[in-house]
Amino acid sequence: MDRVDLTSHHPPLSGAVGRRADAYATAPLLNCLLREVAEALPGAGTRRVHRLPSGRLLRVRAGRRPAEPEVRRAGAWHPVGHTELVKLVADELRRRTGLSGGDLSAEMIDSRDAVAALLAARERATAPADPYVRSEQSLLTGHPYHPAPKARGGGPVASWLPYAPEAHARFPLVLLGVREDLVAEEGDTRALDALGAAPPGYRLLPAHPWQLALAARSLDPAFADGRLLRLGTTGFDVWPTAAIRTVYEPRDDLFLKFSLDVRITNDVRRLWRHDLRVLRRTDRAAEHAFAALDGPAAWLSDRGYRTAVFAFEELAVLVRDGLHGHLVPGATPLLAAGLAEGFDGSPLATAADPAAWWEAYLRQVVPPALTVFDDHGVVLEAHLQNTLVAVDATGVPVQALFRDAEGAKLLPDVSRAAGWERLVYCLLVNHLGEIAAALAEHHPGFDPWPAARRELARHSLPEVPALLRAPTLPGKTNLLLRWTGADGADARYLPLPNPLAADCP
Repeated sequence: MDRVDLTSHHPPLSGAVGRRADAYATAPLLNCLLREVAEALPGAGTRRVHRLPSGRLLRVRAGRRPAEPEVRRAGAWHPVGHTELVKLVADELRRRTGLSGGDLSAEMIDSRDAVAALLAARERATAPADPYVRSEQSLLTGHPYHPAPKARGGGPVASWLPYAPEAHARFPLVLLGVREDLVAEEGDTRALDALGAAPPGYRLLPAHPWQLALAARSLDPAFADGRLLRLGTTGFDVWPTAAIRTVYEPRDDLFLKFSLDVRITNDVRRLWRHDLRVLRRTDRAAEHAFAALDGPAAWLSDRGYRTAVFAFEELAVLVRDGLHGHLVPGATPLLAAGLAEGFDGSPLATAADPAAWWEAYLRQVVPPALTVFDDHGVVLEAHLQNTLVAVDATGVPVQALFRDAEGAKLLPDVSRAAGWERLVYCLLVNHLGEIAAALAEHHPGFDPWPAARRELARHSLPEVPALLRAPTLPGKTNLLLRWTGADGADARYLPLPNPLAADCP
């Protein structure tokens, strides 16, 4: 497939693309507002009414992706577009918190405009033939409970669109040479040396072109005095995955994760020094835990990292296992987030027997996450973007693969109670809740939660009985976290109705 110029036209902000962008951006913002701030009023039907802290009444078309917001004024319901919704959310949060919210309102608008750019680019791009890559590049909505899931740091479209997975981008990596005495690395980084050739006295260091542009000014002195050399680009393309800064190189079946000095959802996505220093310890613990499992589940190891001592975080690159050495024969890996979002060829949408498909899904995903927690003290960040589900030729799940040592935690670095809460949020609320809702949307009348209760009840963790009785589950408050300027890693939760509880409405 030939690459196309993704930046040759500015995305239209009105018309059909603009209306679609509004819808994509409105849904997660409404999800946040309704979860974290609003009070649902009694009533049934497809349009539900909620009271906001100011006393305003907000009506929306209910569902997994709420839509068509309306505000009650002067005895009538008035439609609210995305821009007006951003203003309404900001006003409600100022009243509630007394804080200005910093840049979040601008990020919400940036997120919507980014979606418009992505939609316009998709009209000129060809989706990848590989269903795995297609699933990674499907996330036009992105995080369904974040107020600005597609914000890209406010930069011009041309700066980021050539590297956007949602636009079906692919691109070569920049190759740098770092003076040998100035290389910092840990673990197995041999795969980097196969990407090209470095001159005597230098080591090869690939760079993400977007990050290199962002860090250009700080790196100029190193290029000027010979600490860094430009060695051209790879002779092949890589595919950006849902994580944006993580790319897949199918030729050598390799993942590379880079720093990216851009805020994506809650965090600036730099490979921080303190995380890199403990990464190998976490990865080794996860490898050991998965090796002891009785079943096909696999861990994609973060083998090691390489960087330059004078730009430790800016130029860091992490080497991650590829897929082929871990997959069961004949299986096709798919990103769990892609299954929830939907993409051409998704087996979730076409499952002839949703109950059997869902039971197979639970059988692959739930046991490994619970077992490595209970037996080995590894708290996987088993959310939708960190879980791959491999399916057989009929589309039935036969294996789960987990990734991201940077997001995993170890006991007793965190308490068992805190680790369990994090696992419940990532695995149940963020992950299984979304897959269950997508299945129910495609198969009206299907109730996914009895099977989930049965699967969880098979496991002997001491926390499981209380989980199945609890009236609530922990829901992360991304809107309030961002509005109050909390650290991105400082998860705060509010109680959500527990669909696992037998008497849950």
